[in-house]
Amino acid sequence: MPSLKDLKNRIESVKSTRKITKAMQMVAAAKLRRAQEAAEMARPYAERMNAVMGGLAQAVGASEGAPKLLAGTGSDQVHLLVVMTSERGLCGGFNSSIVRLARTHIEKFLADGKTVKILTVGKKGREQLRRDYSDHIVDHVDLSEVKRIGYANAAEIASDVLGRFDAGEFDIATIFYNRFQSVISQVPTAQQIIPASFDEAKEVEGGTLYDYEPSEEAVLEDLLPRGVATQIFTALLENGASEQGARMSAMDNATRNAGEMIDKLTIEFNRSRQAVITNELIEIISGAEAL
Repeated sequence: MPSLKDLKNRIESVKSTRKITKAMQMVAAAKLRRAQEAAEMARPYAERMNAVMGGLAQAVGASEGAPKLLAGTGSDQVHLLVVMTSERGLCGGFNSSIVRLARTHIEKFLADGKTVKILTVGKKGREQLRRDYSDHIVDHVDLSEVKRIGYANAAEIASDVLGRFDAGEFDIATIFYNRFQSVISQVPTAQQIIPASFDEAKEVEGGTLYDYEPSEEAVLEDLLPRGVATQIFTALLENGASEQGARMSAMDNATRNAGEMIDKLTIEFNRSRQAVITNELIEIISGAEAL
């Protein structure tokens, strides 16, 4: 049974931990507001751009002049997986859920005899994946020094991916990230970015038709690289909001658990203290009766 001093020290230690988790919860809540606004503001642009490129892709179809980013290489043998996670931990199952989804795809591709290459964005994903798939990791993007994610960061990643595609290093590229829904809900998402895939194009409102100059193929060829960067940027913003939401939820749970532990330790301390006092009283009474 621990002594009164040990119990008191442990209570003080848990109280210090609770102060830290509470502070981290408040910081995450403040960051979440900005990150959520950025993610929600980026969605309409990404969706509209996707719709425009989808309409162009439907018009171009499988013509000989179709850009390579749309038509692909004609093979699906080599897959590049861009796994986006956070640079820091203490955010619950945020990183594990992304890595778990990526592992599922990796195992499936390897079982089918495909070649898998992994590009990690964020330290936590790299740490988990290199335990089993270090031979498949081709590069890593470090964003630990970036205070706020910008389009330039996404453009650099997109440039790297597009350069590898032009060099013939892979056939299909897929990004993995968490899509933000709420503080307690983040959805692990796998999205193919090369070759470009679009939802079925919807009819234009009012039946309006557009003429593109110099040609639909030329416009699409210029938009597709921008589309890859936009999809990566949107994924980074969604990840940022999801990370802060997951961290806020995790720190709230940790604060609650610390409070419950303090209550239990306080009860144990009071009981032990009462037992010590009772024993001392018994000794005093026994000594008085002996006299």
